[in-house]
Amino acid sequence: DPQGRFSIDPQFGIIRSKKQLDHETQSVVVLTVQSQLGNSPVYSSTQVNISVIDINDNPPVFLTKSDKVTISHTQPPGTAVYIAHAEDKDSGLNGAIKYSIASKQPNTFSIDPSLGVVNLTRTVFADKQQEYTLHIAAEDCGSPPLTSSLMLDSLAAKIVILDINDNSPSFTSSPLSYVMEDVEVGFLVHRIIAKDPDEGRNGQVTYHILSGNENKAFVLDKITGLLSTARLLDREIQERYSLAVMALDDGSPALSATQVLTIIVLDVNDETPIFLKQLYETAVHENQDPGEFVIKVEAVDRDAGLNSLLRYEILPGAGYEKFKMNSDSGELVTTASLDRETQEVFSIKGSPSRSSTAQLYLAVLDENDHNPLFAKTQYQISVREDLEEGSAILDLFASDKDDGLNGEVTYSLIDDTFGAFAIDSVTGSIVTTKTLDRETKSQYTFRAVASDCSTHLPRSTTVMTVLIQDVNDNVPKFEQSYYKASVWEGQSPKTDIIQVFATDLDSGLNGETEYSILSGNEDATFLIDSARGILATNTVLDHENTSSYREMASSHCLVLLASDRGMPSLNSTATVLITVLDVNDNPPVFSSPEYHIHVKESIPVGSHITEVSANDCDAGTNAKITYAMISGNDRGHFRLDEKTGSVDLMKKLDYEDTMKFTLIVQAT
Repeated sequence: DPQGRFSIDPQFGIIRSKKQLDHETQSVVVLTVQSQLGNSPVYSSTQVNISVIDINDNPPVFLTKSDKVTISHTQPPGTAVYIAHAEDKDSGLNGAIKYSIASKQPNTFSIDPSLGVVNLTRTVFADKQQEYTLHIAAEDCGSPPLTSSLMLDSLAAKIVILDINDNSPSFTSSPLSYVMEDVEVGFLVHRIIAKDPDEGRNGQVTYHILSGNENKAFVLDKITGLLSTARLLDREIQERYSLAVMALDDGSPALSATQVLTIIVLDVNDETPIFLKQLYETAVHENQDPGEFVIKVEAVDRDAGLNSLLRYEILPGAGYEKFKMNSDSGELVTTASLDRETQEVFSIKGSPSRSSTAQLYLAVLDENDHNPLFAKTQYQISVREDLEEGSAILDLFASDKDDGLNGEVTYSLIDDTFGAFAIDSVTGSIVTTKTLDRETKSQYTFRAVASDCSTHLPRSTTVMTVLIQDVNDNVPKFEQSYYKASVWEGQSPKTDIIQVFATDLDSGLNGETEYSILSGNEDATFLIDSARGILATNTVLDHENTSSYREMASSHCLVLLASDRGMPSLNSTATVLITVLDVNDNPPVFSSPEYHIHVKESIPVGSHITEVSANDCDAGTNAKITYAMISGNDRGHFRLDEKTGSVDLMKKLDYEDTMKFTLIVQAT
């Protein structure tokens, strides 16, 4: 219960609500209740499932307040034209929705109360576009029910009835027209008119020439139907044109009608020979043998007899020596092999012998006779290993002297890039396709290929060498996280104890490791070689003198730090436990230099007299003590336990015989 919506009586376990609950936010609350007896650490728990019962507090809501659909006016009754959808946050009957049409409208539509599907109840015929706006209300089945019946809350569905394209265009203009042969280019010859009774785009007509205009003598405005001359007409060449004209509406599917328009060219009496075209354009392939046919030019003379006999020739100009014209036929052929890369265009003037000239525009068509070339045969670049995926590292460029598709270069990569790089086939940009890691792979070598559309010419390649620059992204790591070492006490300073080693996968300064003591060396007892990681003593160690507690005195816990020299520096730590080994440099010491004991002469044999005790500051076997009686017990009255130091009576005492014994005891 992180929101604190409930409370519980700690004594009787009664659960009460503290805040307003919302079924729509959370319909089931699962509480875990814990019981504990007194201060006992033992407790038990149980799960309480609380169902929040829904009340009808949410009206149906439409996700959108308005919508628009279009239908054909030929749709049959029963056609579903729209689906209304509302949502109610309540559940059960409170969330079940009934739909109805709230607005007044002709008996044209009905709605399914459960599904919200709006259906046609009759066929709608319309000569023009019509539309209906239905206000759809939603009501839930709660008690009492909630509704969105107000106009502001209801859904306004606009249903547009569209015309369908059921009429073809029909021509109203004449199928016959006349034009003089000497009219200028662009002269209006005829206007084509067709009507379509449909509405909107279904009735919009455009005009097109289907056939009969192969020599492009006319141009037709597809919107206005105006037919104009596209070039000069010549009755002596063609005195009649039969154009198949189509009128096409913009419906879907489109409907059309066709008409054959006959154009009669009327004669004009002139005496000038005329080229059929003022400008000739053609093309010829490069690298062909001399004698290749280029084009045939033609001029006509309306006169008759000798005056109508024509001779053709080439006027001097740039490159004219590479061509020869047949003076009788007007055929142009090459006299040398052409090279597009040397000269791509020739402009040649030709003339009949007396009066008229024409311009010939000759383009040399490209042959794929050059392969793409890179600027360099090899590239070497360096990139940082933290480069983001998808970064561009180099833009390659290869040039191809050919033209068009023959000169369009595409780029690709061969050899294994280990999925690290890709190249844009169009721009030649090389990008990374994954995150780089110098520690995994520090260098990539692969080849880039430049190709054109030829399947015969060799491709151009360049060698790519990508060097990955190191980034300080690896922490120095100790070989062990925990080391144990030992050193004898009393060793001279600078005695080596242990050598630790940390590895760093980075290179350069990023991979150079320095060692230091982070903690546990507050009294400077130890020092460490920052470069080699050798830990040594800095003072003479004393197993017994470091602390009053022997078990603490015999060991030191150091935390070592390994840092690289990168910017910023990265580091890790390891723990070293150093045990100071004991040397037998302390003699046993008795707890008292003298022991004075008084006993009665009547004490029975075997009685415990006293116990001597000595202590040794050393550890282990160096501190294990044995006792011996070295004088004063010549007659054997006493026995000393060599392990415990206990003294027992072995013979009966007689005060009158001996009233005092002086025993010398040695601890070893």
